[in-house]
Amino acid sequence: MGMSSTLSDRQALWAFVLGCVAVTAGVVAHLPMFAMARTMHYRLAGMPMDAGMIAGMGLIVAGTLVAAYGLLPRDLRAQRLAAADLVVAAPEDAPLGVGHWGLMAVLVIALVIDVMKPASLGFTVPGMIAEYGVPKKTVSLVPFFALAGTVTGSVLWGWIADIYGRKASILLSAVMFVGTSICGAMPSLAWNIAMCFMMGAAAGGMLPVTYALLAEMMPNRHRGWSLVLVGGLGAVGGYFAASGVSAVLQPIFGWRILWLANLPTGLTLVLLGALIPESAKFLLARGRVAEAEAVMRRFGATARRIAPTRVATGNAHALTGVRLYGKLAALSACALSWGLINFGLLLWLPADLVARGYSVGVSSRLLAESALIAFPTVFVAALLYSRWSTKWALVTMIALTLAGLLLVLRLEVAGGGSPVLPVALLIVGSNGIIAIVLPYAAESFPLRVRARATGWVAACTKAGGLLAQAVTIVGVTVSMGRAALLVMAPTALSLLLVARFGRETRGRDLRELDVDDA
Repeated sequence: MGMSSTLSDRQALWAFVLGCVAVTAGVVAHLPMFAMARTMHYRLAGMPMDAGMIAGMGLIVAGTLVAAYGLLPRDLRAQRLAAADLVVAAPEDAPLGVGHWGLMAVLVIALVIDVMKPASLGFTVPGMIAEYGVPKKTVSLVPFFALAGTVTGSVLWGWIADIYGRKASILLSAVMFVGTSICGAMPSLAWNIAMCFMMGAAAGGMLPVTYALLAEMMPNRHRGWSLVLVGGLGAVGGYFAASGVSAVLQPIFGWRILWLANLPTGLTLVLLGALIPESAKFLLARGRVAEAEAVMRRFGATARRIAPTRVATGNAHALTGVRLYGKLAALSACALSWGLINFGLLLWLPADLVARGYSVGVSSRLLAESALIAFPTVFVAALLYSRWSTKWALVTMIALTLAGLLLVLRLEVAGGGSPVLPVALLIVGSNGIIAIVLPYAAESFPLRVRARATGWVAACTKAGGLLAQAVTIVGVTVSMGRAALLVMAPTALSLLLVARFGRETRGRDLRELDVDDA
């Protein structure tokens, strides 16, 4: 019922179904070449693509476009005008019900699938270096373009979600995930780079869309910790899924299996769409009032029209005040540090462990154990954020990250030892940071600059990763210990700045920011 309701007001249900079938068929067309390479441990580098594979690529592109057309709502202009001044939110004191918990569970699974894609990059790097016979700086182009894709997706997917609706945008993202699984059969490194950009574009918008859907459905007093919990579980779960699949399947099928896993996980995400409610705001804008009211009753939400705001003049939108600049610098440094760790240290860690003599299976198992240790701490982060302090919960996560960096440095200096505890602390701290920093940023700035400031902080998370990969691409070789030492500087700076300029937002009316920090 949920899926049919979503597709009932679109251009064509048959087009979406046909697009999904075409994309899946295009991926399946690549599997024979992968299977034929089993006697060579699934090494395909340099092999020519046959006619079936080329036709399959055409099916994927065409299928994605057809599916996108099928999901496109009718009469977009009227929809956008109707939604312009419409706000849907749950009251402050609305209780949590089965619907809220069910939505959170489904979105956690969706984010695990989403995060698993870029998290798999680190586990494919050793295999790509060995198979393609290229240096590390060349293979760095793969994560670099994947991250560039996430930046593109972060901007593009917000626009797509406004047009297609939250639920339909997740479905479209899932279709793109299915298509990117052909990376597992691409004989050329260049094609892998191109498909990784597409994968990043699909993954980049999932977290903002998830946050937007939760913000609309969750009561205000439960919004902060629910965002932290869903984001944190999705991040840790995605890393655990990537490392677990690598530990179990990569020793048998090689690194390419991590990309081919996008086929079943992407199709799973399409099926999960039936359990995700359509946005009430989208339904109201489409004139489907009865359905919107049913969704709002389920989640205790209400809709209201807001008065149009006057266009500000002069200096009204300037970011002024030492405290505002301090907060922006603090959260920017925090986000930048997270990007350096997540898309630098953690991404290259599997290759570093393999270089130290660990097998691919053993190194993946060690990292999976680290993620498993980190898993329950997400609940602690959400509890600290909601029950103790929003500011000091973030400071605590930064401190744990610093402790993990110190232990990674110690591991390098000692020349041996188990990486499980250092990596567990890094995963705990870094995933706690990314789960908290964006909700905290949204609660820390006055309304006149809130969207721009939060968007800037989100961009800094990607900038850290792009910087980490750019350093490798230009040929600068940095050991894992030295990299940990270098990342400590912005991480320690962010700890000091958040402690100094961060403001407590728990239980606070955010309108006070417009008075206190102007």
